[in-house]
Amino acid sequence: MKKAPKLHDHQKTVLIVDENAELSITLAAVLADANYKVLSASSGQAALRQSKSCKDEIHLLLSDFQMVGMNGVDLATKMTADRPTLKVLLMSGFTDGLLVLNEGWHFLPKPFIPSQLRTLVSGLVYPEKPTGFAK
Repeated sequence: MKKAPKLHDHQKTVLIVDENAELSITLAAVLADANYKVLSASSGQAALRQSKSCKDEIHLLLSDFQMVGMNGVDLATKMTADRPTLKVLLMSGFTDGLLVLNEGWHFLPKPFIPSQLRTLVSGLVYPEKPTGFAK
């Protein structure tokens, strides 16, 4: 008897970067439950080191916008220089003022619910996959 194929033939990798350890653990659990391979880092510098040491493709950077030392935009700029196909999703609870993102980058305001995160991540890493949203 043949095994049913998984929803996705190739598990996509998401690198989560947030200084809030509790939030990182929650985000990792939500995405792991949705069949993503999850890497985590607590700072921009740690994320860069992890990206450089990771031989596999990282499909999505999910990073807090405001972090001590290196903000999410600087991190994403450096990572996409080395990984040009990397998708970028920045998140923040700080929504006052103007937020300028590079073309193709996305923003998710905090707080959000798990289904919002899963839907947005899926749309970014599986753009060919149909969604339940009307076009």
